[in-house]
Amino acid sequence: MSRPGVGRTTWRALRARRRDVGRLCAWSLVESLPALLAGLVVARAVDQGFLAGRFAVGLAWLSGLAVAILVGALATGRVYRSLGEVVEPFRDELAGLVVHGALHDATGAGGRPDSAPVARLTHHVEIVRDTFGGLVMVVRGFLFTAGAALLGLLALDPTVAALVAAPLLVGLAVFAAALPAMLTHQRAQVRAGEALGRAAATALAGHRDVLACGAEQRTVAGVDRRVDDHDAAERTLARMSALRSLSLGLGGWLPVVVLLLAAPWLVRRGLSTGAVLGALVYVTTSLQPALHTLVQGLGGGGLRYAVTLERILRTCRPPSHSDSAATPAPEPAGDPPAVRVADLTFRYGPRARPILDGFSMDLPEGEHLAVVGPSGTGKSTLAALIAGLVEPEHGTVHLAGRPVAAVAPADRAALRVLVPQEAYVFSGSLADNLRYLSPDADDPTVETALAVLGAAPLARRLGGLAATVDPATLSAGERQLIAAVRAYLAPAPLVILDEATCHLDPTLEATVEWAFARRPGTLVVIAHRISSAVRACRVLVFDEDGPMVGSHQELLSRSPAYRDLVGHWDGVPAASPGRVAADRTAAGVRSGHG
Repeated sequence: MSRPGVGRTTWRALRARRRDVGRLCAWSLVESLPALLAGLVVARAVDQGFLAGRFAVGLAWLSGLAVAILVGALATGRVYRSLGEVVEPFRDELAGLVVHGALHDATGAGGRPDSAPVARLTHHVEIVRDTFGGLVMVVRGFLFTAGAALLGLLALDPTVAALVAAPLLVGLAVFAAALPAMLTHQRAQVRAGEALGRAAATALAGHRDVLACGAEQRTVAGVDRRVDDHDAAERTLARMSALRSLSLGLGGWLPVVVLLLAAPWLVRRGLSTGAVLGALVYVTTSLQPALHTLVQGLGGGGLRYAVTLERILRTCRPPSHSDSAATPAPEPAGDPPAVRVADLTFRYGPRARPILDGFSMDLPEGEHLAVVGPSGTGKSTLAALIAGLVEPEHGTVHLAGRPVAAVAPADRAALRVLVPQEAYVFSGSLADNLRYLSPDADDPTVETALAVLGAAPLARRLGGLAATVDPATLSAGERQLIAAVRAYLAPAPLVILDEATCHLDPTLEATVEWAFARRPGTLVVIAHRISSAVRACRVLVFDEDGPMVGSHQELLSRSPAYRDLVGHWDGVPAASPGRVAADRTAAGVRSGHG
């Protein structure tokens, strides 16, 4: 999926909040009232009041300007409120993008939690938030203030407006032409700073190895090069500020010079002294400050905004189409199996040995499957792949005929429920914990589930369904029991127990598994005790030669690895390699392992 650019992302953020942007523009229009009236009022006050000897008339005109300034000040407060309604949702979207990317990296193949990149990106989000708000303000301020001033100049005299607009447009053109180069140098400065930080951190972290190897000079030289690169980038960026000064000189100060030089000519053609003074007021109090704010804002915060947002968009993985509701693929004719795994390959890291390699399996509706094998053979990985928590390198997973990748995460709960080894219990009532996946379950239904799974004594000990649960006071087994009841009540037809009963005693574990076996639907148990395999209809065993499936008794006679797990080493003849391969195929399991 291609990542949107800075301009597209910014435009999309503004379009998504058109109503708030419209409200911001409306208040900006009111705020620009003093800029529109300042020159006209000064011209009238001078011509009709002070120069005519009518002091009161001049004050009356100026008092009108004071009222306009007061109205504009009141509108400024509304402007900032509207600005927050535009900026804060954009900041929340970026924060969500950072969190999504961090979770994807941490839970993906070969991923691991790492808070440092998240902290850096969160800091970048705050930079984007501040600079985005500043960018909106300076662009908005220039458009409305400059527009109001030019309208006022047109009202004074179109010739004066043309004399002022020409150098203003030249200054804007120079600045716009320099912006791409400024952006390039700003990006280089940021990269040079990051490279310097990495080089310095690496040298400091490995200083003992540097000293032991006698590599001090080479290490210092490497850091020095980064310092020189950063210094050169800073100097180049500083030199670019000369272009900003040129733009300000052309667009801000040249109109003043033009007006002063043209004043005698303008007066001779009938322009009043007050109108000339009013034109200077427009230029010096409205156009010049607005242009200065625009150039400094875009040349400073605007460049930081573009570079930082670009870094976020490049670093963070945007939500894929599979993260939103998608149209599921048409189901094949007939009743699809509860689980269909086809040609599944998964590895932790690009150079790691595959945990699963070309693995395929069909699990019929109502099946009770136990998955056993030594640690690291792929049992929990298979559970995560079936549940859609991780994406395979190759292959597909279908639940009830629907590809897991095409189902939104929020909708997957209707297809399967996964109970991990480390059960999660949150602070709140026992009823809320148990009804988390089935909020409509009434008290009798919940109490029946507690009784069936052998959890009624725990509920009574805690004080009943209304009792408040403190996770810190529960044992690992009690948390697992609460999570098991929660999964039992869930409407999902597929339940995956990933060593979810390892902290229960054998009797209670048998009670829980028998309850799930009698529950309508399909059950997959990642077993940590061989007794779970004995209770299952079929057993999937992983060994070094690949997966094999069959009943408990069939695997005892055909799988040396399974016999080792059970503890039956003597008295059971091993099957030939050809017989084992045939058994794998007949049982419906296909693997890419030889």
